[in-house]
Amino acid sequence: MELIIYLGIGAIAGFAAGLFGVGGGLIIVPILYVVFTQMGYDPAVIMHLALGTSLATIIVTSISSLMAHHKNGAVLWNVVKNLAPGLVLGSFLGAGIAGILSGANLQLIIGLFAIWVAYKMFKGANAKVDEAKQLPSTSMQMLAGGGIGIASAIFGIGGGSLTVPYLNKNGVVMQKAVGTSAACGLPIAIAGALGFMFFGAKAQINVPNTLGFVHLYAFIGISIMSFITAKLGAKVAHALSPAMLKKCFACLLTTIGLFFIFKGVSAFF
Repeated sequence: MELIIYLGIGAIAGFAAGLFGVGGGLIIVPILYVVFTQMGYDPAVIMHLALGTSLATIIVTSISSLMAHHKNGAVLWNVVKNLAPGLVLGSFLGAGIAGILSGANLQLIIGLFAIWVAYKMFKGANAKVDEAKQLPSTSMQMLAGGGIGIASAIFGIGGGSLTVPYLNKNGVVMQKAVGTSAACGLPIAIAGALGFMFFGAKAQINVPNTLGFVHLYAFIGISIMSFITAKLGAKVAHALSPAMLKKCFACLLTTIGLFFIFKGVSAFF
């Protein structure tokens, strides 16, 4: 029965990822939070489990995504190579920072982040790219990768909502920014998931079917279904208006953001 629930979550997350053109992290984390709460898991570690499991599932979806973008020649591998060291170190470190933060603090941080992403999406930020601009030096790209990695692990995402604007701002056209970001999602997800496993193992949590802060049944169920339904979501997206899709997703993210802010604030009273 438990695995069926996770297959259902994977179906929703994969479809949403394909439909809205984003990684499923911001969809998976709130759903897992609700499911883990209903299962009566320790409230102190529910958010950590949701984030770690989300990053583990992104390993699978990012492989599928980067292969498709690579086939279309949309991945700037030299940029991926420059960002990767920072992404890996930052993501592992971010998992450690998330492990120290309380569940309520994580809820507030993720809630505010979801609303920020919603605002940027609703306003259609970064639609115009100044192609005359150049990416900064290799060392500055590594530093940027570190920042993106830390934030991505704390938010339980593959980093697309951070990497794409960074690349756009530095003159990379949208198609290649998205493709390069998809490739960057893999080192983020691997290092972040390993970090959540490592720091979760040290915390010695008492939740069944887990490896550190990664729930194994949830990882398997979500990965399998999201891989299948992402393609269906992408097909539906082509039949709808991109502007309308962005606005719908922005509304969904605002709801998620407000939900987590409310839960986070409630925990302090």
